[in-house]
Amino acid sequence: MLLIYTQKVTPRIDYIFKHLCTRILGLKVEFTATIEVFISHQGPKLSYGKQPLGNELFIQSHGLLTVQGFEDVEIVVKPWKQSIGFFPTSEKSALPFDIFAASFYLLSRYEEYLPHVKDPLGRFPASESLAYREGFLRQPVIDLWAYELRTLLFQNFPDLELPSRTFQVHNFVEAKRPFEFLQRGVLRNFLGFGNDLWKLRLRRFFMRIRVLIGWRKDPYDTFTWMLNNTRSSRSKLTVFFLLGEGFSFREDFNTKREKFKRVVKYVADYTEVGLVFSYHSLQDYDSLKKEKHFLEEITHRELKSATNDRQLIQLPYIYRHMVELEIERDCTMFYFDEIGFRAGTCTPFLFYDLDFEVKTPLIIHPVVGKSLSMRFGKESDIEGTLMRLYNEVKRVDGTFSFFFSNRDFEQVKENKVWRYLFSQILNVHA
Repeated sequence: MLLIYTQKVTPRIDYIFKHLCTRILGLKVEFTATIEVFISHQGPKLSYGKQPLGNELFIQSHGLLTVQGFEDVEIVVKPWKQSIGFFPTSEKSALPFDIFAASFYLLSRYEEYLPHVKDPLGRFPASESLAYREGFLRQPVIDLWAYELRTLLFQNFPDLELPSRTFQVHNFVEAKRPFEFLQRGVLRNFLGFGNDLWKLRLRRFFMRIRVLIGWRKDPYDTFTWMLNNTRSSRSKLTVFFLLGEGFSFREDFNTKREKFKRVVKYVADYTEVGLVFSYHSLQDYDSLKKEKHFLEEITHRELKSATNDRQLIQLPYIYRHMVELEIERDCTMFYFDEIGFRAGTCTPFLFYDLDFEVKTPLIIHPVVGKSLSMRFGKESDIEGTLMRLYNEVKRVDGTFSFFFSNRDFEQVKENKVWRYLFSQILNVHA
């Protein structure tokens, strides 16, 4: 146990110390505002504030964790060790930066509450973020800072025992279009035939015929292949289905048809099934509730994981809906236009509502990115980029997560790299 002295235990201090010390390092923490209790404590301890009490282990506070609300704060990013740091401290501090205030700034998504330029869909683009502008988006800096804290604690308390973390891979697959030709309706397939002929896509024309008459499997129905590749693996897999209104005409399905339900049930028998909340329902609590109940009726299981279509978050309102719906885990914490660590961490964390200054039970599961945002790169670039992120997570024993699509595994030449990454690289075999 680590005892922390601070003049006032604010919700922000409680939240961020428990994330760095407990969730990442596995070290239980307790707080005190009584000097006598702190001085008499015989075990590991540190003080956090403006000035040290004496010669104890001291980390200087920037001040962000002792105020309420949010306003623009000046940030100067400087190199530190193998990463960066901001919110500098004086020489009295055992660390040159207030890693707790900096971690809170990133985890709470403080900058997303401030005025910023949104994209046409109302999303916060990567280019507006501090991490993108300062070049540390592709590092899990919070986990790196936590490991620097661990080193500091071992130097001061050699007898301290900390459990070791285990590197994990949790793959996500978005299945908004589980079929390419099936379940599309007579009119849409008729129009598809005409479009294929008009553009002289004869291979696609005859493939559509074979699928519709049952001579071959739908090319987007790759679920058996996915499940077979994770059967003997320690990697986790969650497959997300869209049950609400599709964002575009091509994503609209009649999800009440029995064949669609059978696919969802089949996947749910072997791995976790999550829900893609439809873009047009994200602002409407009642619509989200209906989508959640619909999936639970199909799977006969309580929904635990969800993600938002088009990666729309709009803090804090959509996350408040999830808290009210008792969703356990959100998997939307990544950028639609870049890969990296949107919240600066590869460790799942609790959503902190800056408006209400309260820690919520909603777990935010960080994701490094999505295949659709990388499809225009060369195969070597895709594999190399993902492996660099993979190794960044591995060196801090975090959780690596990436969003594939079921369409990535269709047996076509351009999908070779995705099939290889999913089945070989991002699949930790037992």
